[in-house]
Amino acid sequence: MIGKSSLTKSPDFINGEVILINKEIDWTSFDVVKSLRIFLKFEYGIKKIKIGHAGTLDPRATGLVIVCTGKKTKGIDQYQAQEKEYTGTFKLGETTPSYDSETPPDEIFPIDHITENLIHSTTKKFTGSIIQIPPVYSALKIDGKKAYEYARKNQEVKMRERQVEISSFSITKIDMPFVDFKVNCSKGTYIRSLAYDFGKALDSGAYLTSLCRTAIGEFRLEEALRVQEFKDAYCTA
Repeated sequence: MIGKSSLTKSPDFINGEVILINKEIDWTSFDVVKSLRIFLKFEYGIKKIKIGHAGTLDPRATGLVIVCTGKKTKGIDQYQAQEKEYTGTFKLGETTPSYDSETPPDEIFPIDHITENLIHSTTKKFTGSIIQIPPVYSALKIDGKKAYEYARKNQEVKMRERQVEISSFSITKIDMPFVDFKVNCSKGTYIRSLAYDFGKALDSGAYLTSLCRTAIGEFRLEEALRVQEFKDAYCTA
């Protein structure tokens, strides 16, 4: 395991390493993998190597991404299956097509009726097993194409609902119209969909303005390295 307090002196990327990365905003998870692959190619002369990530983060999200190399890629499914923890912010009173800040608001709703007590009590509707519909602006495959490819061409596509598990959902700060939250949830949970559904449950609207993945199972964001920190630590020059 490679993290802030566990920097391996003699890494073996071919046989396999598990790397905790702190993804920055506007990077895709694929960008992280691509950057590390190029680094290993030119820094260590590794022309061909298995490398992948255990769970996609949206480009506008930040936080923990587990990257596996070599034989450790066999454990990717194991990491993906673990519970995730997120913190972030909803903006009440508006919705966007992507359910986050990637696209501009398309509808405005009243918020005068929303009280702090209502916000806190509404979280109870979203704990335990719940049904979600993933955002159209997502990488889920529909008839061989990613859903967002349809969305960006204004083509209609039907997203299938799914059951997910939210073990805890708490509000950490309210500064209307912004609401900070913390969520622990199962694999496959879309926090953007949670934002949208939460807004509807308040008889209003909401979208996700920020999101950070703070944990995957026992692995914490505090231990993760930014891509450049990883490169600085393992530069051979």
